[in-house]
Amino acid sequence: MTTENAKRTAAIPWRALVGFAIYVLLNPALLFISAGTFRWTMAWVYTGIVIVLTVASRLALFRWNPDLAGERAAYRTAEGVKSWDRILSPLVGIYGNLALLIAAGLNKRFGWLPEIPLQISWIALVLALFGFAIGTWALIENRFFSAVVRIQTDRGHTVCSSGPYQFVRHPGYLGSVIFSLATPFILGTFWALIPAIIMVVIIMIRTALEDKTLKAELDGYRAYAEQTRHRLFPGLW
Repeated sequence: MTTENAKRTAAIPWRALVGFAIYVLLNPALLFISAGTFRWTMAWVYTGIVIVLTVASRLALFRWNPDLAGERAAYRTAEGVKSWDRILSPLVGIYGNLALLIAAGLNKRFGWLPEIPLQISWIALVLALFGFAIGTWALIENRFFSAVVRIQTDRGHTVCSSGPYQFVRHPGYLGSVIFSLATPFILGTFWALIPAIIMVVIIMIRTALEDKTLKAELDGYRAYAEQTRHRLFPGLW
């Protein structure tokens, strides 16, 4: 890590670190509270994996892309954030996921049908890990992977076309879609698919708006879009 990068990492507000820790722990808390029980094997598996992988991905970010860690931590005060993303960003990154977990917990509490076979839950877990891996790869590969949509002129914003960006223009969102849709099946809670699908729709809207912004305002992005044809789903869209 260079001296300059170390300074940028050290400059991350302590409130951002505390907020991150609270959010990571809030997820399992809401899941078990809404379920009204701790006797839920797949919930323990899910939350354990999510906590470990989330922390590991952020440590990797600090190691390989520390200036981006500072950028993401300061998203609340960042300049040039698109007005529509002030709404969509928390819907995707915070409230949508919390709604999904609460719905899953209530499904467990009241035993709403249909039941999902345990074998399907384990297959979904593998898919979720795949989605998380795509998102983490994109996070580490693209030093401009901000938490909000803005042209980062203060950081010398350029197009990223390497790694997963060779296949789709927004691989981080693709990873989120896969993980969100897999989560209800991991937890064996069919009705949690409702908030999961709503999240996917919001992600697609955000993808389209961000893509339009980048084409209009980021040098080189239009040429990149002509080379990498699909926004989110390889071969489809």
